[in-house]
Amino acid sequence: MRILIIEDEQPLAEAVSQLLMKQKYITDICLDGNSGLDSALTNVYDLILLDIMLPNLDGFEILSTLRKNSIMTPVLILSAKEDISSKVKGLDLGADDYITKPFSSEELLARIRSLYRRQFKSHNDNCIVFSDLRLNISNYELSCGKNSVKLGLKEFIVAEVLFHNTNQIISKDLLIEKVWGLDSDAEYNNIEVYISFLRKKLYHISSKTEIKTIRGVGYRLEAGDD
Repeated sequence: MRILIIEDEQPLAEAVSQLLMKQKYITDICLDGNSGLDSALTNVYDLILLDIMLPNLDGFEILSTLRKNSIMTPVLILSAKEDISSKVKGLDLGADDYITKPFSSEELLARIRSLYRRQFKSHNDNCIVFSDLRLNISNYELSCGKNSVKLGLKEFIVAEVLFHNTNQIISKDLLIEKVWGLDSDAEYNNIEVYISFLRKKLYHISSKTEIKTIRGVGYRLEAGDD
């Protein structure tokens, strides 16, 4: 899960980023409204943590612009503005949740998990299911029946993207952005290596699910024949 943090208080942004990385989330930080909007408009993020009071462009303007451009990435507002009118405005503009500063680490993580479950309809046991597979988002375990295997971080991110887009072809460019970030110099063969790792693990747990290569386009997760 890649999370964009748009927060102008750098110590807070970095503290939140460290907290999230300990939970094995991937994070990017923007310290002003303009760069935050530019990053959010790429639509590669699974969640945006958004402050309201920002330099250049405030959080409400960012949120409004995203929704007008059909960017439906879940947005969790983190703000010192605790008045009801600010909360109502944020939610009416399309925010999915609103938490006031200061907040506890436990509450922030719980709200992020809640938005994740809501967005991707994961099961109560934090598993995403497709065909004969279960992907546990808490411990990075991929299982088929009684067989299971642990995934590394990059393997998990690739698998997660495939699980969330089972009816779509996922391009190599999107996978590179999800795994390594927008400014990465990673190449297509980096993705090919992790796709190969995942295929070997699918074989290891005796899954009939396949990662199909769509030549010249990308990959798609497909249920295997019974």
